[in-house]
Amino acid sequence: MKLIQSRENPFFKALKRLAESGRERRKTGQTLLDGVHLVEAYEAAFGPVDTLIVAESAQAGGEVAGFVDGRETVVLADSLMRDLGLVDTPSGLLALIRTPGANAKVNREKDAILIDGVQDPGNVGTLLRTAAAAGIEQALLSPGCASAWSPKVLRAGQGAHFALTVHEEVDLAGFMAVYQGTTAVTTLEQATSLYEADWEGPLAWVFGAEGQGVSAELIAAAQLRIRIPMPGAVESLNVAAAAAVCLFEALRRKLA
Repeated sequence: MKLIQSRENPFFKALKRLAESGRERRKTGQTLLDGVHLVEAYEAAFGPVDTLIVAESAQAGGEVAGFVDGRETVVLADSLMRDLGLVDTPSGLLALIRTPGANAKVNREKDAILIDGVQDPGNVGTLLRTAAAAGIEQALLSPGCASAWSPKVLRAGQGAHFALTVHEEVDLAGFMAVYQGTTAVTTLEQATSLYEADWEGPLAWVFGAEGQGVSAELIAAAQLRIRIPMPGAVESLNVAAAAAVCLFEALRRKLA
């Protein structure tokens, strides 16, 4: 057990950079997980994490103490754990990991979810979680999206990152041009009802930013324009809710 109490400690400074900078996470190929659930999900998929980091007070008892019992840990003073600012309510447990799938190639023949400029971390994490639940195996994020491996996106994803291959900073239009399946986008313009639209084989769904929706370029590039019928008084859905409707309709057809 190693106790770190100084903000000048090189290891703490490295953690701080990872917590605050998507560029640092991409450069190092590392990120931080917060909480027992995420660490367990990672280890179930990939084996032991590189480093476990625990808040000094969390050693006294409870879920975190039970989880790290018998394992080598780095201990951070509580004030330093709070200073990292990963999430609003830190769990007292962090793990330093290598980002999975950093060198994986995009698959042009598998189902995919394409995320266009979604900036809210909660929405990005929920989109990844919904995609993983629906059996999608790859997610492509355009430039301008919230960093997929940021702590807030990881928490919202609840382990979905470890069931998907996640690609960031992707030219979505370029991918759509060479995709060996059908590309579909949700829009109200010249669109077919989700329940009447016809497709076969692999499917890549494009979901767009809060407010603006999918970019005009990607709408033009998509082979299918889909609208979700909404007979009620509400005109639109949150992007994560819309994705859930579409992805599970696609799954229903696969299983029919």
